[in-house]
Amino acid sequence: MSFNPPFNRRIKIAPSILSADFADFGREIRAIEDQGADWVHVDVMDGHFVPNLTFGPPAVKAFRKHVTTVMDVHLMIAPVDPYIEAYAEAGADILTAHVEAGPHIHRTLQAIRGAGMKAGVALNPGTPAEAIQHVLDLTDLVCVMTVNPGFGGQKFIDMTAKVRRLREMIGDREVHVEIDGGVTPATAPLVAAAGADVLVAGSAVFSGGSVSNSAPYGENIRAIRAAAEAAL
Repeated sequence: MSFNPPFNRRIKIAPSILSADFADFGREIRAIEDQGADWVHVDVMDGHFVPNLTFGPPAVKAFRKHVTTVMDVHLMIAPVDPYIEAYAEAGADILTAHVEAGPHIHRTLQAIRGAGMKAGVALNPGTPAEAIQHVLDLTDLVCVMTVNPGFGGQKFIDMTAKVRRLREMIGDREVHVEIDGGVTPATAPLVAAAGADVLVAGSAVFSGGSVSNSAPYGENIRAIRAAAEAAL
């Protein structure tokens, strides 16, 4: 089962298994954790809110058996509310919904917490930080999209001003700031210096490695972490 680490602002690397070998998720998850991943990031897409289709609750439940760290489930779906219980039962530790995915983000965050998970809220590149100003007390994580959601491997969109604004708004609340999209050793320092502490990386972690040769995963994770920490 999962563990619930105490809150801290140390840099955490959360590889996105969207870039893993789809035929071998169990071993891929164990490999990234063995190589130093702090969290495991699961991108759920519905082909409607975003132009791609990925994992439903049964797949997430299957991943859960292999995750020993934090399973960070990012819902890029609309509507969200009908599926909250299913992802809770599947074992998500953190469930993140997009502020753009429905008219009642306050109610959605309440429902996520009510189902026993930590509640995340995500912001697309075109959405200002102020869109979540009035729900920060219901939030455990803010995910700042640094690409338009839907596909891995996209070019980083600079959202450092938004990250800085969010950190001001969060103040001393125990809320993580997560970056999702285009994170590499070159972009990690920009967002870390602005106040992000969770870095989601897909292709930048999995490139050059495989389940049978996972050492490159560790090298990639360490490179991203070192670049981010050097900026602090």
